Amino acid sequence: MTICILQDYLRNGGTERQSILLARRFIAEGHNVTLVRFRPGGALAATINNVPSIVLQPFDCIYSGFAPGLVSRLRELDPEAILCMGREANRRGALLQSTFPRAAVVATLRTGKVLSAGFQRSLHAVSHVVANSEASAGLLRIEHGVSARRVSVIKNALVFPPSAAAGRNEALRQQQGAGADTVVLLCVGMFRPEKNQRALLEIAAQLPTGRDWQLWFGGTGPAEANCRELCRQLGLDGRVRFLGFQADPAPLYRAADIAVLGSRSESLSNFLIEAQAHGLPAVAYAATGVDECLADGESGRVVAMDDVDGFLTALQPLISDADMRARWGECARDFARSAFDPAARARDYLELFAKAKN
Repeated sequence: MTICILQDYLRNGGTERQSILLARRFIAEGHNVTLVRFRPGGALAATINNVPSIVLQPFDCIYSGFAPGLVSRLRELDPEAILCMGREANRRGALLQSTFPRAAVVATLRTGKVLSAGFQRSLHAVSHVVANSEASAGLLRIEHGVSARRVSVIKNALVFPPSAAAGRNEALRQQQGAGADTVVLLCVGMFRPEKNQRALLEIAAQLPTGRDWQLWFGGTGPAEANCRELCRQLGLDGRVRFLGFQADPAPLYRAADIAVLGSRSESLSNFLIEAQAHGLPAVAYAATGVDECLADGESGRVVAMDDVDGFLTALQPLISDADMRARWGECARDFARSAFDPAARARDYLELFAKAKN
């Protein structure tokens, strides 16, 4: 099958990582795959070796939504399936379905943000729509009026599975000043307002000062400067580490003890999936799809949005009880590896493409 995956820009985000992972998996299954990018560059551009790719902008026009020659390039490729990944690609779903009526044009809902008018039009015009959580599928049916028969749920695939040979990353812990008994809380993701890392800093400021803990952040973004300033104001400089962009966050997972997420906007959290696969129990606010990322009460806890006391109540036993962390971490590992298996999720897409072709 000839498959085109549309992705506007290879920024360091979960959707972009999923695009690259799926491209590799489809190729491994023997399919002819092209990753069609609107804009050159991006933090993940260097990671797409062995994935055939074309870029539409002749030079970086800064605007990620500019896709010159999209239709003509797709005509050259003659795809049987077009997978729209990200908001800009999904805005073009209706155009592509009308231009390529025999192809399976598949839109995806992988965001908790408000959808543009073009995105919403595409939901009703394409061959099929994939949501990456049951919660997002419900939004498609109830809020956007998409027929249930045209909606499927295919959950995110695990991008960074743990290596069987890799042990605990003691070197990174020592580098960051974490001792043998230090409990490291970890959050990995882009610093955007909706990711709400500020909430984690405010929660951390209320943890007992007598406990040996640190809070690590992996990622960069526009909200990072404000978070650094809040960290200084709260007097947490000695406890918090800003570790920057992570092309592969697996070393952080192997060094940490608990995953924490304060996000207000999700569809399904790649961070929670990856962290649990590496054996980290999790505590997270109840953004869309978060309750589908973990086994509540077994591998982690889901806390009502903005319930700071509830977050602290869920977090403190995991900080103080190493045996509890180990039990929940083992459950987290089993749950994530089973529910988000990359090969199985790629096959789900391939089966859908075969059914959706007109």
